[in-house]
Amino acid sequence: MNRKRIWLSIAVNIIFFSLLANFIFQGKITTTFIDTTDNLAEAANIISNGPRDKKVLALTFDDGPHPIYTEEILDILKEYNVKATFFILGKHGELYPEILRRQKEEGHEIGIHSYNHINLRKEKTEVIESEFNRTQEIIYNSTGGKARVFRPPYGTYNQAVYDIAMKNDCKIILWTYYQDSRDWSNPGVDAIVETVISQATNGDIILFHDHNEASENQTIEALKIILPELISRGYRFVTVSELLEQE
Repeated sequence: MNRKRIWLSIAVNIIFFSLLANFIFQGKITTTFIDTTDNLAEAANIISNGPRDKKVLALTFDDGPHPIYTEEILDILKEYNVKATFFILGKHGELYPEILRRQKEEGHEIGIHSYNHINLRKEKTEVIESEFNRTQEIIYNSTGGKARVFRPPYGTYNQAVYDIAMKNDCKIILWTYYQDSRDWSNPGVDAIVETVISQATNGDIILFHDHNEASENQTIEALKIILPELISRGYRFVTVSELLEQE
């Protein structure tokens, strides 16, 4: 009997971890890491979705701007009168300030995603501050305004990251866990579309990337399908800050 119970337990664990790995691979579970040794107060300032009682969604784009892809994404957003939030890397914003100006002029929100895309949770406080402040300065110099939203790379943060964001009046913005499009990996246009459309729910924050080193950016073609479809279902797209202001 004892042996049967042991083998049954092993079999159950194998099935469980296989299912878990499959969900992670499909993007249904995202790898957001919190330093649990720290006591993060004011959890309301760490956001992964907006209110669930209205048909509003927030599109977010990380890692840009890109001299080609970001411009093409902006063209599509303009065509459908959609507003989005761009979490920029300082090193890219520094190269293309004209794109940041266009984003602001067309009503989009610009947020901070660090300067070099490093794992801030592993860095000293002075490095975190430098990554944050350099990017904030680039945004201000390009647009005349300061970012009020901050997405740490990989969704990783600890008390030091949190404190720096709060000191600068920025909310930490993650994404809705089932709305990681994984577009950076070029999984195919159909896969990106399926992830977003099949699971769309009021208040979702959807994660895309507008900077991709690949020879193509599948996000652009996916948006041409996603936007008209979700608009036809009655959804409205807003910036992250607008999402959080919904009553």
